[in-house]
Amino acid sequence: MTSPKTYAALAAFQAGDAVACAIPLPYIAKSLDTLGVPQNIRWILPVSKAASVIGLLSVGRFPVLARLTTAMLTLYFVLAVGAHIRVRDRVVNAVPAASFLVTYAALTVKGPDGG
Repeated sequence: MTSPKTYAALAAFQAGDAVACAIPLPYIAKSLDTLGVPQNIRWILPVSKAASVIGLLSVGRFPVLARLTTAMLTLYFVLAVGAHIRVRDRVVNAVPAASFLVTYAALTVKGPDGG
């Protein structure tokens, strides 16, 4: 799980998600509306996700940066799950955020291979 390939796959996902948030795709905009995320701060989402791509891809040269990135993504997904709970969103809508929360928390605890 802590191999560079895992970090690269997660970086690819984060990159795609950054693009989807920047557009934004209709289902993302609807979700952000449901969660009550103000329009004037939504620009932070694709920027932070793009930054996480760099951090995740740094795993080979800068494993400490990659670990910091997974820690920050853990915090991001704690906040995301909390937002779903706060608005009493359907559980199915919170499952992806909860899954990523567990994934990034595990990566943070373990750290990258050789790191």
